[in-house]
Amino acid sequence: MGDGLDWHDGYVWSADGVRLHHRDQPGPKDRPALLCIPGLTRNVRDFASLAARMKGRHRVISVDLRGRGESGYARDPLSYTPLTYVSDLARVLAELRPGSVVPVGTSLGGLVTMLMAGAGVVEMAGAILNDVGPELDPTGLERIRGYVGRGGSYPTWLHAARALADNQREVHPTFALGDWIDAAKRVMRLEPSGRVAFDYDMRIAEPFRLPGGEAGVDLWPALDRLAPIPVLILRGERSDLLSAEVQARMAARLPYATAVTVPGVGHAPTLDEPVAVAAIDRFLDQIGPEPR
Repeated sequence: MGDGLDWHDGYVWSADGVRLHHRDQPGPKDRPALLCIPGLTRNVRDFASLAARMKGRHRVISVDLRGRGESGYARDPLSYTPLTYVSDLARVLAELRPGSVVPVGTSLGGLVTMLMAGAGVVEMAGAILNDVGPELDPTGLERIRGYVGRGGSYPTWLHAARALADNQREVHPTFALGDWIDAAKRVMRLEPSGRVAFDYDMRIAEPFRLPGGEAGVDLWPALDRLAPIPVLILRGERSDLLSAEVQARMAARLPYATAVTVPGVGHAPTLDEPVAVAAIDRFLDQIGPEPR
């Protein structure tokens, strides 16, 4: 447990021997569980606020993808690919047996959500795609390739927060210093040396920098597998990864899709913004209880 939340930390082994970490916050059995899948360099801490809001409403399962947070680092860096993450999540879900789920996929987590739908890994009652789609804007991809895997460490959380603000001020232009400190604590860790460093394996950048490394497959057919279920497509107004045009095409392609733009933020919304909170609440309210 941690941060006052009623969650349990658990571990499952992947097919190639990587220890996979998840957090499981209990919830009503007659509602689908939320399966929270973070972005490229992120971890379960990104979903702590969402889990707090969902307490008593939905079971919340948050995962650390291999090479992030408390999950183990892979021996082969070329296993840091979305299709491998789908295989890993199948192991986690087989252990936890949540029934139907509503994946909440931020950025890379949204790509994994689409691939999971195509693979039939789990029954989905709905899906939330946070600032990601089957086509990714090259501007955002180049920005991400420019910083992922660069490493570096900082003497204090204040230094880490200021460095994060320098690199990402355009994403969250209204953040104050305290917000940046909170953001740093979500994506970084305190090392035994006392320095603050990013909480992921720097080698995740290796496959991502290869041509097509962001997904490796055409994702429009995978998106089509979400057609039978409600889908919430969130987009940051300032996003350089998901364009308004692609968001509109996604919504037109999915019969039960709702597209919402979160004002004033880039890639990706934290899901704590008032517009995002309201959209998620409305979306989950429309999803019925689990069949008995």
